[in-house]
Amino acid sequence: MYLKFAWRYFKAKKSTNAINIISWVTAGVIAFSTMCQVLVLSVFNGFEGLVQSLYSNFYSDLKVVPQRGKTIVLTAEQINAIKKMSGVKGASLIAEEKALLKNGDQQVVVLLKGVDENYSKVSGVSQKMFRGVFDVGNIDKPKLILGSGIESALGIQSDNNLFPITVFLPKKTSNTNPLAALSEGNATTSGSFAIQQEFDNKYVITNIGFVKQQMNYAPDEYSALEISLLNPGNTKNFADDLQKKLGSKYKVLTKYEQNESLYRSMRLEKWIIYAVLTLILIIAAFNMIGALTMLVLEKRKDISVLQSLGADKNLIKKIFLSEGLLLAVTGAGTGIVLALIICFLQVKFKLIKLVGTSFLIDYFPVKLVITDFILVTCTALIIAFVAAWFPAKKASEQLFNLKA
Repeated sequence: MYLKFAWRYFKAKKSTNAINIISWVTAGVIAFSTMCQVLVLSVFNGFEGLVQSLYSNFYSDLKVVPQRGKTIVLTAEQINAIKKMSGVKGASLIAEEKALLKNGDQQVVVLLKGVDENYSKVSGVSQKMFRGVFDVGNIDKPKLILGSGIESALGIQSDNNLFPITVFLPKKTSNTNPLAALSEGNATTSGSFAIQQEFDNKYVITNIGFVKQQMNYAPDEYSALEISLLNPGNTKNFADDLQKKLGSKYKVLTKYEQNESLYRSMRLEKWIIYAVLTLILIIAAFNMIGALTMLVLEKRKDISVLQSLGADKNLIKKIFLSEGLLLAVTGAGTGIVLALIICFLQVKFKLIKLVGTSFLIDYFPVKLVITDFILVTCTALIIAFVAAWFPAKKASEQLFNLKA
């Protein structure tokens, strides 16, 4: 019954036009705020998905690294046991270290990543070749696959470079002579990759045997072991099982943990923007308090009539609480529908463009997630409920009076 009264009050024209204006302004502000929240959360989801897809081309599902120090020791038996674990798609041994590449007068500091023949099973770099082919050579004839930014810094065309690149790497030695602590080797280039600026300007991929030889690594010594899974959705459980199998000297990192600071900062930005937009809803709540308070004053006689017919305080309170929730539902529903329309147009026609030319895409990516809609709707309803509580309580406490 209280919903019927609330609906009649909601759609009926008030005697004071200001109440109508404040009510519809409140609904409009709620609609605008919920629309902005859905749009912002969807855009952040789009960017997060884009970053994850880019990073997944370079980072493996799991990575085994040392708990302390820079290297791990993995015997052939351990490696074979890991490869035979149920759910493993591929495993690649890694030897990685900072290196100096020199091409004539051009030189650049890079992260040199030595990989074995299984690397294409755990990484998508081979599918992101910008120039040339994915070929790391062998220990005697190593080849370099350069990030496109490093290729430019060295001033070469990686698939058509006639002269070898000089590679300087630190040796694993206790020698105090700085010159003796550096190894010098030569390698040709076979191609370059282009994934994302962070990788393109930082990494060079080559043969693991060459890196281990230059750095004096022991036969069973590596920087890491990268693993890809048949079911990436089971990464966390698999990582826990593998951690128990390897022991405390090793650390097993998921894809999220390999880039924890990046994902954490992206999510923090997302929720900060959400919190700021929620403030708009709170401001709208003050309008709602004003509108409902004026409505209570206008309906004093109606309240007295209801009381004379036996309505208790609880029923009166529910009527005006429902009135506030109707305002919130109308505003939130309108905002969500508008957000859906805008998102659909953006996905279909790429209407809103990104400013600048250094992006991989030239439009704002959008990804709709059902939990965002639930969150935004619940936020609007909770704020509306709290805002409507005070006028509703005041209405329920009004003294019985049928005088005009």
